[in-house]
Order: sequence, then structure tokens, then C-alpha cells
Amino acid sequence: MTDTAPQLRGLAGRSPLPRLEFQMLWQKVLGVPRVWLLAHDTDPLSPDQVARFHELEARRLAGEPMAYILGEREFFGRMFRVSPAVLIPRPETELLVEIALQLLAPGRAAKVLDLGTGSGAIAVSIALERPDARVYATDLSDEALALARSNAQSLGARVEFLRGNWYDALPDHEDFDVIVSNPPYIAVSDQHLARGDVRFEPAGALTDGGDGLAALTDIVRGAGARLGAGGALFMEHGWDQAAAVRGLLASAGFSRIASHRDLAGIERVTGGFYN
Repeated sequence: MTDTAPQLRGLAGRSPLPRLEFQMLWQKVLGVPRVWLLAHDTDPLSPDQVARFHELEARRLAGEPMAYILGEREFFGRMFRVSPAVLIPRPETELLVEIALQLLAPGRAAKVLDLGTGSGAIAVSIALERPDARVYATDLSDEALALARSNAQSLGARVEFLRGNWYDALPDHEDFDVIVSNPPYIAVSDQHLARGDVRFEPAGALTDGGDGLAALTDIVRGAGARLGAGGALFMEHGWDQAAAVRGLLASAGFSRIASHRDLAGIERVTGGFYN
């Protein structure tokens, strides 16, 4: 390695990426924490390392989400593995976890169901915060379930994963205390599907192919047969769907129906109790 070998400091000035993304990609290439990177920005780099960085840089410049390039995303204070087979966990979905935890009475081994678990972020987070709870999670995708199981194992969470479409995955399970879900709720005509990170995420986890209410409707209609007395169902939904979801819950016999706002002030999670 010669004194003319490339260094991070020199490459940073030539990369079109934002500085933070530049550093995150180099952390991925070198397998080092950020503090190491900052302290070694004049160390020589090998041609293979530079080539690997440029591969990742090209993917990012093409619009691919950082979470897929890095293979992970933080959620509820923990790192979860992600891939293009699942949605990228988002901060607003943490609200659904917070609500579920508030619903679980202390000292009681509650039974919780996460429908359409994807990466497992919701189910695993609940299981880790309440290790006394019996947590179940379903998904129709084998790839998603494999990733969710991997996340549960690496983080030390007890979750039973089942394959199937919504309640079809649970032929012998009922009397849940809490059911939660972040189903596909974006209308197929929504222009956001063609923008940003969403372009790279699995379409089936984003939209029902119609008005965005089909999955929400199916989950509400099937919940009564799966909930125990006084059990609760809460779901994430689109920014303009809170009123429609409240109507679905009321028509299905739910009471104490409420919508909760995320940090942006948007009604993001709606649910109620089944008597």
C-alpha cells in the first residue's frame, strides 16, 4: 500500500452522497463503528474496499433505501434485519407497539397477535418488552417469516410464527387479549407508491390493489371470533383513513373506539375493544 492510496478523507469530498450516508456505507464496507471511521479517515484503503463502496454508492444513487443496502434498520431501540422481502420498519409504527404495551395488564400473561408481521419488528418488540406475554405473528410470505424468525432469535424474543393469510394462519388459536396489525393500506392509485423508498418495497405489503381498505376490513371482520372478552384490536392505517376505520370497527361491534396521532400529528393508529 503506497502513500497515494485512496483515503476516506479524500473520497468524502468527491462523493455526491450526503456525509452521513457516505459514512454509513463505509461502516458497512469496513465493518467498523462510526467513531473508528472518524479516527481513521486518513488510513489507506484497498482497491477492493473502494470498489465495494462504489457498488453500494451506485445503489444508493439509484434510489435504493439505505435500510436495504445496509440490511438493517432500528426500531423501538433495537436493530432489525431487513430485506426487500419486507417493509422497512418506520418510526410511526412504534406508536402501535406503545399502544399494545399499554393494553397489556401488568402481572398477567397476555396473549398477543401480530397480523402480517413482515420483519417481525412489532411482534418481537412486544415480546421483548413483555417477556411474560404469549406473542404470535403471522405472514403469508415465507421469506418474511424466515427473516422475522431470524430477528426474534438474534434478539432473544419468544414469538410463535405462523404462515397464512391473516386469521387463516390460526385455525386453533383464539381468545387473544390484543391483536395488532400494520396491513397494506395504501390505495393502488396513490402516487406515493412511485416515490422514494416505497418504490423498492414489496407491493403486496403496501397496497391491497384497490382502495386501501380491503385488508383493514378483513382484519376487523375476523377479529371478533379471535378476541377474548374485552379484547382489543388496533391497526395502523393511512393519513386519511381514520374515520373509515372507526366506521368499520363500529359496524363490527367494537366499543371505546379511538384514533391515536403519531409524532407528526396524523391519526395513524385506530382501534377499539370487543365486548
